[in-house]
Amino acid sequence: MKLIYRIVIRISFVLTLVLGVWAVFFYIAMMDEVNDEVDDSLEDYSEAIIIRALAGEELPSQNNGSNNQYYLREVTGEYADSHEDITYKDSMVYIVEKGETEPARILTTLFKDDENRYYELTVSTPSIEKDDLTDAIRNWMIFLYVALLLVVIAVNAWVFQRSMRPLYVLLHWLDDYRIGNKNEPLKNNTQITEFRKLNEAAMRNAERSERLFEQQKQFIGNASHEIQTPLAICRNRLEMMMEDESLSEAQLEELMKTHQTLEYITKLNKSLLLLSKIDNGQFTEIKELELNGLLKQYLDDYKEVYAYRKIRTEVVERGIFRIRMNESLATVLVTNLLKNAFVHNIDGGHIRIEITPDSFTFCNSGVGHPLDKERIFERFYQGTKKEGSTGLGLAIVDSICRLQGIRLRYYYENEEHCFEISGKPI
Repeated sequence: MKLIYRIVIRISFVLTLVLGVWAVFFYIAMMDEVNDEVDDSLEDYSEAIIIRALAGEELPSQNNGSNNQYYLREVTGEYADSHEDITYKDSMVYIVEKGETEPARILTTLFKDDENRYYELTVSTPSIEKDDLTDAIRNWMIFLYVALLLVVIAVNAWVFQRSMRPLYVLLHWLDDYRIGNKNEPLKNNTQITEFRKLNEAAMRNAERSERLFEQQKQFIGNASHEIQTPLAICRNRLEMMMEDESLSEAQLEELMKTHQTLEYITKLNKSLLLLSKIDNGQFTEIKELELNGLLKQYLDDYKEVYAYRKIRTEVVERGIFRIRMNESLATVLVTNLLKNAFVHNIDGGHIRIEITPDSFTFCNSGVGHPLDKERIFERFYQGTKKEGSTGLGLAIVDSICRLQGIRLRYYYENEEHCFEISGKPI
């Protein structure tokens, strides 16, 4: 998950809780304020009536034209003692002028005059429909809550995107960076200290990687030269010694075994050096290739080499398999799969190569059971030891496929061992 999405989700979750709590308190506070305003008006109205009543003045009309109403009645002392002095409640009252019943806020208060007579005054004022008010407040709060939440999230996402732009520029540069290739310089001007330090660290690591890459290339080149040369000298000397007619048959046989061992070491050294180059990413040049042509170029050579085994070969072309990869590695890939199909075959067996626009499959007869899928591409692993095999052929194929982003699959079907390579068609 991208960083911006994770941050937006977390901000949304936190804001939902915070704004939700705020909305509840705001709603309660608003309703209390509405009731307080009505209650203050009722208190002023009731106070004016009580003052007139105690002063013996004429009381106002029970309906003053504003729909406010009052009812004054004398009560007993016991009644006054058993009730609170002031109470508020919401109820329905009949409005005489309108001739209908409406919700009202009612204030009931008890007082006594100079003659110790108790009175109960009930004052009411019509209130707006509280259900309608509640619905209106709730709906508007939900609308404002959602709108505020979306605006805050959008603003945060925009600010984050703008602030993190240098990071995305750096990530894009790192994605495109290829060791050993000519790379574009990093252009990422920023005033943010942390991003400047990150840019500098990335540049330092890129320079260090380039130096190590060059050192590895030089080491591999030197190793190849220094090891291959003495091996070639040893082989030549053995060949010269084997031409000596004074050697006994036993001595000649030992020299031949030593020569074969040197040949094996030479092939092993070349394979290991190739694997090192592949793992170090030294094959950087990539172009569009047609593997059908590569197969035809080398297939006849292998047929001649292994003609004594009477192995039948069949090529089924259902399309042209094109792919972008390094040409040298493509040659190694095809030749190693060809050699594997011949070396690990049986005398009088067969090889079937099927080519489609999406896949390139080598199938061959061999041992009558499937190979170990978990280990078949391991270095030096050989299900059955074959003369002249180093156990690195399929490991090299696997390394090439992983380096070039090619899919490699082994399966056993119809008594055939199949190796399928597939990549995104061009």
